[in-house]
Amino acid sequence: MDFFKERSDPGPDSWEKLKRDCAGCGRCGLGQTRHNLVFGVGNERADVMFIGEGPGEQEDLKGEPFVGPAGQLLDTMLELIDLDRTKVYIANIVKCRPPRNRDPLPDEQASCIGWLERQIALVDPKILVFLGRIAAMAFIKPDFRITREHGQWFDVDGRRAMAMYHPSALLRDPGKRPETFVDLKTLQREIKELYD
Repeated sequence: MDFFKERSDPGPDSWEKLKRDCAGCGRCGLGQTRHNLVFGVGNERADVMFIGEGPGEQEDLKGEPFVGPAGQLLDTMLELIDLDRTKVYIANIVKCRPPRNRDPLPDEQASCIGWLERQIALVDPKILVFLGRIAAMAFIKPDFRITREHGQWFDVDGRRAMAMYHPSALLRDPGKRPETFVDLKTLQREIKELYD
């Protein structure tokens, strides 16, 4: 499968401007306590984009999303369906760590989501995968129920979209892993259909 676009690259100036603008953001209080901005990582022209809710402690220290235990599990999940960080793009709704890894508050999400929307526009993925209920509620529907609706396909602004359990939830409750494996295989089939 070729995960690199045939279309023209949006250009480094667009990405550089977005990163520079985001780094200077002061729209909410989260930026005052961060060690590092956690912008995004991966293939900036990927067909598949994974979106979480916000960075944790390890991500804040390193400045990269999903690098702690949940990130290691995410890497394993990607490997199960022949993906890795060079083939996907990974970002979060909020770019700064909420204190004590709490869920980002609605006003924090609202302050930050414009950065993510600009990332989505630049990547222009065909498939969005939301990791956890917070991300799914922000994009799929406000009353999204992760326990009932994970693994189902939705349309988000003309893109195929699904949600699955956040890797942190799978670390807390390994009993959810079989369901997530099914969701991953569903995603793999959808990716395959893009190229058949």
